[in-house]
Amino acid sequence: MTETTQDMDHGKLDEFLGRFVGDLAATGSAGGVVIGSRLGLYRALARGAATAEHFAERTGCDRRYLTEWLRGQAAAGYITYDPATAEFSLTPEQEFCLADPNGPDLPAACRIVLGYLRAEPRITEAFRTGEGVGWHEHDDDVFVGCDAFYRPGYVADLVPTWIPALDGVVEKLTSGARIADVGCGLGSSSVLLGQAFPQSTVVGSDYHAESIELARKKAAEAGVADRVTFEVGTAQTFAGTGYELVTTFDCLHDMGDPPGAARRIREALAPDGTWLLVEPNAADTVEGTLNPVGRLYYNGSLFLCLPNALSQQGGYALGAQAGEAAVREIAAEAGFTRFRRAAETPFNLVYEIRP
Repeated sequence: MTETTQDMDHGKLDEFLGRFVGDLAATGSAGGVVIGSRLGLYRALARGAATAEHFAERTGCDRRYLTEWLRGQAAAGYITYDPATAEFSLTPEQEFCLADPNGPDLPAACRIVLGYLRAEPRITEAFRTGEGVGWHEHDDDVFVGCDAFYRPGYVADLVPTWIPALDGVVEKLTSGARIADVGCGLGSSSVLLGQAFPQSTVVGSDYHAESIELARKKAAEAGVADRVTFEVGTAQTFAGTGYELVTTFDCLHDMGDPPGAARRIREALAPDGTWLLVEPNAADTVEGTLNPVGRLYYNGSLFLCLPNALSQQGGYALGAQAGEAAVREIAAEAGFTRFRRAAETPFNLVYEIRP
C-alpha cells in the first residue's frame, strides 16, 4: 500500500466512487434520452405498458436496440419495469417530464448537454489560450435545445407570475406598450408576450442570425407576426427607444460587455419604463452555489456562457452563477436607481430595474 492509500478512509472512497459511477452513468443516459425523444419512444411508451417485443412492433424500431434502451432507461429510473410481466411503462410523473408536450421537456436539456459537449476540444484549447468560443460556433442542438428547455418555464412563469410582479406593467402592456426582448434567441419569450398582450408590440433581438430566422418562423406559426418582429443585433446596439418594457432572459451573464448592455437598455427605456431581468438563481458566495442547481449551471457556463463572453469585447465574464450583488452593481454602473428582486424560482432570479 502507498502512503496515500494508507491514509484513506475506504468507506469514503467507496462513497466517492459510487457517486462518480452514478454521474458517469447519467452522462451516458443523456444520449439515451435524446434518442428516445428523437424517435418518439417516450410518447409511444405513454400509450401503455409493453414488452420489448411488443414495443418493437409498436414503434417499428429494431427489437435488440430497443431492448438495450428500455433496460438502460429502467436502470436510470426514467421508465419503469415490471419483472412479473417483463413489461416497461411510464409513471404519470415520468410521462409528464419526458413525453408530455406541456411538460418540462427534460429531453431538451439533454440535447443541450450533448450539443455543448461536442465543443470539448475547442473548450480544452481555450483553457490554454484564454480565448473564447462564441455561441454561434456551437452545434445547432444547443440553440434548439435551449429554446425547447426554457420555454416551459417561460410558459409557467413569465405571464402568470413575473410580469404581474412588476409594478404597473400589466396595465401598460394590456393597454398597449412597446416591448424590446433583448437576447431573445429563438423567440419563445417574445411570442409569449405577443400572445398575452395583443395590444402591445414586441421587437426581439439577438446577435445570432440563425436564431432570428427561426424566431420569425415561430412568430408566423403562432399568428403574431403582425405585432412580434425580430432583428439581428447585439444587446449594445439593438434598435429603438421609448420602450415601456425591456426584457432579458438568462442572457446578461453570457455577454462580454453587460455594463454596455445595461447602458443601452437604460437609453432605450421610456422615462417610466421597466427592465425585467431574469438570471440564473445564484448566491453571492461560492459556498452558496455548491449544490445541484449550481452544478448544473457551472457545467453549462463552462461550455457556453463563459466562452461566449470571452469571445466578445468588454472584458467581462460573469458566468452563470453570478449572484445578485454582481447584477446590482452592473445596473447601478449603468445609471439605474431602483433595483429589487421581484420573484424567484429554484432556477431563476427575477429583477425589476428602473431608471
